[in-house]
Amino acid sequence: MEILAFGVQADEKPLIERAFGDYEDVRCLDVFLNGDTAPIAAGHEIVSTSVNADLGADVLEILAAGGTRMVAQRSTGFNNVDLATAERLGMTVARVSYYSPHSVAEFAWTLAMAVNRRIVRASIRTRDFDFRLDGLMGRDLHGRTAGVLGTGKIGEAFARIAHGFGMRLLGWDVAENPACAELGMRYVPKDELLARSDLITLHVPLMAETRHLIDAAALKAMRDDAILVNSSRGGLIDTAALVGELRAGRFAGVGLDVYEAEAGLFFLDKSLEAVEDDTLARLVTFPNVLVTSHQAYYTEDAVGQIVDTTVRNVLDYREGRRSENVLVPRS
Repeated sequence: MEILAFGVQADEKPLIERAFGDYEDVRCLDVFLNGDTAPIAAGHEIVSTSVNADLGADVLEILAAGGTRMVAQRSTGFNNVDLATAERLGMTVARVSYYSPHSVAEFAWTLAMAVNRRIVRASIRTRDFDFRLDGLMGRDLHGRTAGVLGTGKIGEAFARIAHGFGMRLLGWDVAENPACAELGMRYVPKDELLARSDLITLHVPLMAETRHLIDAAALKAMRDDAILVNSSRGGLIDTAALVGELRAGRFAGVGLDVYEAEAGLFFLDKSLEAVEDDTLARLVTFPNVLVTSHQAYYTEDAVGQIVDTTVRNVLDYREGRRSENVLVPRS
């Protein structure tokens, strides 16, 4: 029986086809799952979805009406899934609860270094044979303070990199990570972390409690010359408030791999279309801001693990097994 995979990137397609090849037939689509594309899944018991899929109540209703009984999400986050509706419809929902934390942590560090040392601006200049150094001065991060909001596996991996650079470490989380404490991390209240950190990185999941974790008040609590990095979920930052602070000339650099209104934008080519999102359009104009398109996870290692786990989730569904990846069990 064929599995329908939505939102498959070109680099991802051979990995999915190879991983499923010995077990299931799979058809890969480059379109993302939403209310318009959900009818395509009619007749497919299992669909696999990407991180930006719309799995709200209306979409799940369409899938269920077409015979879909299982959704295998190829991501860790599930804030895009209406779990209550899935349970009511008797649909199994599974995610990838773990993949290489180094992929995201290394990319978050790359964003931090890129905005600190003005790499993008320097690259654009040298392409035009402009080799001046004006406006390219950064700062040593050695001896400065990194604040890590969320010290799970990814936050820990980032902390290890920062520790290797000789940075002081501050942490904030609902529970302390002993491995981070061994690196010398001190856990402090969020406001203290924001006020004292030269570099702030976000590694918490997006939930009701963490939406706009970095709001207007949090932004004002940060140092004027701080670096802010978000490679987790866009909704953690109040983007409109961030734009306001940037317009006031604050922050040495901001690196964003995620954006709270990225659905329908990220992973797509919008280069020939008028930009309707005024906030994003303004955000990318700031010379101290670097925006990338949700690619922190996108390494051969991490994507390979994501695909392999998705295959296991499908096989578990077929055999009636339940693992830690199941968000809504088979009814």
